Amino acid sequence: MAQGFIQRSLFRLKSFILSGQEFDERTLIANNLRYIFFLAFIAILYIGNARYAERNMRQINTIQSELKELRWQYMTAKSKLMIRSKQSEVAKMVKPLGLEELNEPPKKIVIDR
Repeated sequence: MAQGFIQRSLFRLKSFILSGQEFDERTLIANNLRYIFFLAFIAILYIGNARYAERNMRQINTIQSELKELRWQYMTAKSKLMIRSKQSEVAKMVKPLGLEELNEPPKKIVIDR
């Protein structure tokens, strides 16, 4: 549909030029005003879509860098927890409280029924 319109407009322009008639830009613009507005609308949509895509890419990059930072924090906290939860480390932390590590295995209490 649009291509046929373009061909008709180009044909009219060529016929004006070849016929030797005086060319009036105002009538050409007035006749094609709907098409000009349509092209302007499409251009605005194209520019808006490009800006929207760029904004989304910037947000994605920001979130990815935050995710990397949070992953490093998680790994650091996990390694610290693994070190602090070792039996020897727990024994060192509770020694000031007067608790000591058992040197012999616990005794079983057996009750006969």
